[in-house]
Amino acid sequence: MNRIDKKFKDLRKKRKKAFIAFIMAGDPSLGVTKKLIFELENNGADIIELGIPFSDPLADGPTIQRSSGRAVKNKANIDSVSDLVKDVRSRTGVPIVYLIYYNLIHHYGVEKFVRKASSSGVDGVVVPDLPPEESLSLRRAAEKHSFCVIHLAAPTSSEARLKKISAASSGFIYYVSLTGTTGIRTDLPKELFGNLARIKKLTNKPVCVGFGISKPEQVRMVSRAADGAIVGSAIIKKIEENLGKKDLVKKVGKFVGGLTCTQ
Repeated sequence: MNRIDKKFKDLRKKRKKAFIAFIMAGDPSLGVTKKLIFELENNGADIIELGIPFSDPLADGPTIQRSSGRAVKNKANIDSVSDLVKDVRSRTGVPIVYLIYYNLIHHYGVEKFVRKASSSGVDGVVVPDLPPEESLSLRRAAEKHSFCVIHLAAPTSSEARLKKISAASSGFIYYVSLTGTTGIRTDLPKELFGNLARIKKLTNKPVCVGFGISKPEQVRMVSRAADGAIVGSAIIKKIEENLGKKDLVKKVGKFVGGLTCTQ
């Protein structure tokens, strides 16, 4: 069983919801990323999402764009990040998911990418700019390696489209809470919970919510209706605020611990 599927199964038994933490691999360095993986897990992250930096991250707001820019300068890429995951796998069983743009997968080679990622200990992938209609080759390659392909659903997705997204997704469905790019939001959309209820009626796969979640009360609210909450920009902001500081890892861990303890 894939680590992601096992994690959700274990959480259901405990009547808990997943906390998914996103960080950009290579920001501020691959060495710090390695330390952050352990720190995030120790502070309650159930799944860790690692961004593979790209020069044109179209789904991301300014905070993650800056993070991606720093990681690109540090030459973080599929090979170096996969080697990092392979190294940490001997010490952790936390599920790890890549967030990567399709241009990078296409250039690297679909089969080669899945083989490299899965053999390194990566459990799945989120590709923001790859719709279900175009993901067949990736899904076929993924099936050979018990590798999850996680698709995004949006507030504007119709019922027919949600069914298509659900059928194409494995691991979980990534529900984008709002129309727009990633980033910290003061308030979550009022229609979020109605939209989640609509999706949950159409699928028995876990549905996790990302985009805009940054505060403990938002994690708690989302966790009441969804199977998990995804926090990215707020964690990246905490990293950015502590660049160059020796206690960066501990401060980020403390921040994440403050979010996960509310569930």
